[in-house]
Amino acid sequence: MLNISLPDQVQSFVEEQAIAAGFNSANEYVCHLILREQDRIAQQERIQSLLLEGLESGEPAEATEAWWEQKRTQLVERFQQSDA
Repeated sequence: MLNISLPDQVQSFVEEQAIAAGFNSANEYVCHLILREQDRIAQQERIQSLLLEGLESGEPAEATEAWWEQKRTQLVERFQQSDA
């Protein structure tokens, strides 16, 4: 268990936010915030891993206006096919 001291103004803010968010206590609210931060960091690490994987795969392509237009067209076609 972790016990922390907060300045009165911060303590009041945390308690108000906990109530507004429907938590039973400030402890539950703070725990929720910490878990969300863990998820955010894990997502960020996953994105970084995927970006590095992409950078290290295949030959580089120059992202010209024509290249972006081709990608937009492919996405629109893929979206239209998924709606069908």
